[in-house]
Amino acid sequence: MYIHIGEDLNIRGKDIIAVLDKESVQDSAIMGEFLLHFQEKLVNLSKNPFKSVIITDQYVYLSPIASGTIKKRFIQTNIQELL
Repeated sequence: MYIHIGEDLNIRGKDIIAVLDKESVQDSAIMGEFLLHFQEKLVNLSKNPFKSVIITDQYVYLSPIASGTIKKRFIQTNIQELL
């Protein structure tokens, strides 16, 4: 199943490696280095300041959608796959 992560973009749930909130990314020196290292694969979906970072095997997305909302969508998607 696909999960909407912002700006008309849907990605497969199984492709998501991690969803991080804005605060944990901004407070972490390691995440800052990670984002700099993968800058060519960084996709900013947010016209305003981003609320979450979504890491997949191909891209790192800056999303305007909160990490808690993406988590709920992911759980709902997995429940629907079981039915």
